[in-house]
Amino acid sequence: MDPGAIVSVQGLCKSYRRGDQVIRVLSDISFTIAEGEFLALMGPSGSGKSTLLNLIAGIDKPDSGSIVIGDIDVTTLTETELAKWRALNVGFIFQFYNLIPVLTAFENVELPLLLTPLSRSERREHVEMALRVVGLADRMDHYPSQLSGGQEQRVAIARAIVTDPTILVADEPTGDLDRNSAEEIMDLMDRLNGESEKTIIMVTHDPRAAKKAHVIRHLDKGILTNADPQDTL
Repeated sequence: MDPGAIVSVQGLCKSYRRGDQVIRVLSDISFTIAEGEFLALMGPSGSGKSTLLNLIAGIDKPDSGSIVIGDIDVTTLTETELAKWRALNVGFIFQFYNLIPVLTAFENVELPLLLTPLSRSERREHVEMALRVVGLADRMDHYPSQLSGGQEQRVAIARAIVTDPTILVADEPTGDLDRNSAEEIMDLMDRLNGESEKTIIMVTHDPRAAKKAHVIRHLDKGILTNADPQDTL
């Protein structure tokens, strides 16, 4: 892996089978992501952006190639090992928040910590800190239905950062928000990257969201069209 890189993707290929037809989604993708980088993946629908994000996050496995994060090649892990690795190393931010409606904001953020050996008091300390970071310490007892869309996404971001993961992966994090809420969420992610030095990998269609990233890479029909690490804003 290149010095300073936290993620190294090499020769990545992924296809899906639809009946008798094999559909190539990603073709020989190679690039690195520096520690503390904020990367935006852009491209038309069907270009393979979300597939690439899912592979990096360990949600799916490639047909060939390697994905090294830290010093672990996640493509070699068993499903059980991968689940444990994801819980400790990846924070997920989705377009539709994926909050559990019958749980409070506090309880939603606490969920990833239930898989750790932390005590109840330690979990509370971590959750309260994460909610303070996203500006929702005064909403911890509210249910998702009592929050705005922007606040729900903030809770989702608090849940993503509560385990202090190695990387944050965000799939269209502003896609279901109005413009003002989207700008607030992107300002928050920019702050997480700048102040907390979080490595962020974000899929987005929104050029305004992408402007917060340090590096933009484009996918087109499964091919990385500008793999040059100097392709910055």
